[in-house]
Amino acid sequence: MEPAGCPGGLLPRPCRVLVLLNPQSGRGKALQLFQTLVQPLLKEAEVSFELMLTGEYCPQGVKGALSARKPALRASNLPPARQNHARELVCAEELGHWDALVVMSGDGLVHEVVNGLMERPDWETAIRKPLCSLPGGSGNALAASLNYYAGYEQVTNEDLLTNCTQLLCRRHLSPMNLLSLHTASGLQLYSVLSLAWGFVADVDLESEKYRCLGEIRFTVGTIFRLATLRTYQGQLAYLPIGQAASAVPASPALAQKGPVDTHLVPLEEPVPSHWTVVPEQDFVLVLVLLHTHLSRELFAAPMGRCEAGVMHLFYVRAGVSRAMLLRLFLAMQKGKHMEYQCPYLVHVPVVAFRLEPKNQRGVFSVDGELMACEAVQGQVHPNSFWMVCGSRDAPSGWEP
Repeated sequence: MEPAGCPGGLLPRPCRVLVLLNPQSGRGKALQLFQTLVQPLLKEAEVSFELMLTGEYCPQGVKGALSARKPALRASNLPPARQNHARELVCAEELGHWDALVVMSGDGLVHEVVNGLMERPDWETAIRKPLCSLPGGSGNALAASLNYYAGYEQVTNEDLLTNCTQLLCRRHLSPMNLLSLHTASGLQLYSVLSLAWGFVADVDLESEKYRCLGEIRFTVGTIFRLATLRTYQGQLAYLPIGQAASAVPASPALAQKGPVDTHLVPLEEPVPSHWTVVPEQDFVLVLVLLHTHLSRELFAAPMGRCEAGVMHLFYVRAGVSRAMLLRLFLAMQKGKHMEYQCPYLVHVPVVAFRLEPKNQRGVFSVDGELMACEAVQGQVHPNSFWMVCGSRDAPSGWEP
């Protein structure tokens, strides 16, 4: 699968991009950083753009022509201050005007954009439009992962933004895995980064009240959650990569729009016999991760970039002490947490999973966005969309 309009996995030169930016993300400085740091680099690299503000702030009736010298502020006809604003914008956008979509915010805005592309009637073509992530939010785990794939040192703030902007200027594209999710209530959505339940999800979502602190909000949230450590009851099952070649389940494929989830059966049915069911049902956290970083400073998967069609599954069983959990999170900043060989921490590379909470305790966080606590299952799809990355090298297992 070639990216739309980009033969050879390279953006054209010169190229035109649509920038979706949420000026309220992070500490509220995304727009200022774009104008002072990103814009000069784009001009030098012959990347022309139109800037569209999303989220809680969207000035009505302000439009401008496409220009790398004068960034245009284009307002949507949609009312402001509404969640999923970017999702609705890309659903209606004429994608043929752009060589790529650039997202400057946190991971949640990339989540919105991808789900908006997948909702379109022409989703098979739309999802091939290259994307670029410029960190402007609090977490920015996807941007940190792309920074790592490019061979850069782990950095934060303006240094990370500069690195990711330089990747855009170099124009290299790489295919990315996409996680298809289904819930008991019938919701279907897609994840570009992670699904978390338990400790990680609680920290992510409860720390929203400290958003003005930037990324330090996660440290504050972690300390608070450690002081009131919870356990969560549920049934976890997964399909490890070694069993993925086994017979496809006999049940009919799930009715859905998008790529077919051949490894999943309806949630009302037991998982297939070749899946692994975790015997324990008390957890501190469960984390499904498609990339290496959980935030700009949390190197959660030091084992490296996932192969095509594979994702990381981490879970921590109940019984782990607060002291050990704190050591693990501190060591995660340098990717050293697996060296503790903590018996409560388990990592498995998988292609599909199912998680069935036994009660409504806790929440799910999908790419940093809130999702109701209910049974959920998912399957990863190899190389389903394209992103600006440091190298045209695809993850192992990719074939053009």
